[in-house]
Amino acid sequence: MSRASTPVIDPVELTRDLIRIPSVTPADEGAMDVLERHLTALGFHCRRLAFEGPGGEGVHARIENLYARRGTASPNLCFAGHTDVVPTGPSDQWSAQPFNAEVRDGLLYGRGAVDMKGGIAAWVAAVSQVLAEGEPKGSLSFLITGDEEGPALHGTKRVVETLAAEGEVIDACVVGEPSSSQHLGDMIKVGRRGSLNSWITVTGKQGHVAYPERAANPAPVIARLMSRLNDHVLDQGYEGFPPSNLEITTIDIGNPATNIIPAEAKARLNIRFNPRHTGDALIEWLNREAGAIQAETGLQITLDHLCSGEAFLTEPGAFVSAVQDAVEAELGRRPEASTTGGTSDARFIRALCPVLELGLVGQTMHQIDERVPTAELEALTAVYRRVIETVFERL
Repeated sequence: MSRASTPVIDPVELTRDLIRIPSVTPADEGAMDVLERHLTALGFHCRRLAFEGPGGEGVHARIENLYARRGTASPNLCFAGHTDVVPTGPSDQWSAQPFNAEVRDGLLYGRGAVDMKGGIAAWVAAVSQVLAEGEPKGSLSFLITGDEEGPALHGTKRVVETLAAEGEVIDACVVGEPSSSQHLGDMIKVGRRGSLNSWITVTGKQGHVAYPERAANPAPVIARLMSRLNDHVLDQGYEGFPPSNLEITTIDIGNPATNIIPAEAKARLNIRFNPRHTGDALIEWLNREAGAIQAETGLQITLDHLCSGEAFLTEPGAFVSAVQDAVEAELGRRPEASTTGGTSDARFIRALCPVLELGLVGQTMHQIDERVPTAELEALTAVYRRVIETVFERL
């Protein structure tokens, strides 16, 4: 493709086009079509990867994904993101309709403006500017999913598995999540804690409170187990990570009566853990603690677990420093390398290559009146262009 024929894309207008599509997880509603059209015009080979689970409904609904690549040379620098958005909440509480993409007083309003249609549009625009100047040293690729805000079972996880099985090589990846804290470029995310959810059930025997010898009360047993787990110190932290924390999110008895000993007690907990632990090791510990209480009390305790992501850290090196240098050169501030926050699809991509997150300021994401200054979209585009150029110089 010649320089003269390379379209230069406006990040604000592309963000508006994407916001106008109500792609609430798991619905795509044509968001991938918009991206594919722009990327094809830029010379990318686009490949749609759709996955679903048994029944094709609920958490196993069909998910649209896109992997696009331009070039075959190494290194392959990938951008990852998601076109799905969270629900809007009450639309009558918005000052601008959530899918109208209204620009007012220099602010672009709409669901996904920050998380993360704005980031996608800025990288596409940056790529168009780079290509307008000539061919880059290596390859450029996009990994875009429609299943980041949902269960994340059939999105980036499945795409990464497919690419790995096919031997596709990605040398480094920037995830466009809104990583900035107070000012654009003040923070990048170079790692994330893992996340483990556990569901615990203690089975007793229902009976009248006046005849406790005829019943087996599960309530004090689950209270004892929760207290034991809560009092345990998992660790004191890890390089660049805060201490792991266990949080009890519910304790449910489901007994509205005052004169009945319940038959069952349930609890749920979440552990956010640093690289000192693995999901499997924590599951083994939880099962062991529950087994000890079961042996002491004689009541059956069952546990179910779901580890939605392991902890990871992209170590300092050529890729991280190239991104930090690029941000500093463009904005005059060097981003802090952080591991704070929740999980993201970077947890899946880390199986392929070094990965970090760099994007907009995230203060209004998931909120009523989610919005981004149009000037910040332009500035992020300039940052992304500098990142692309610097990474190709260094890797």
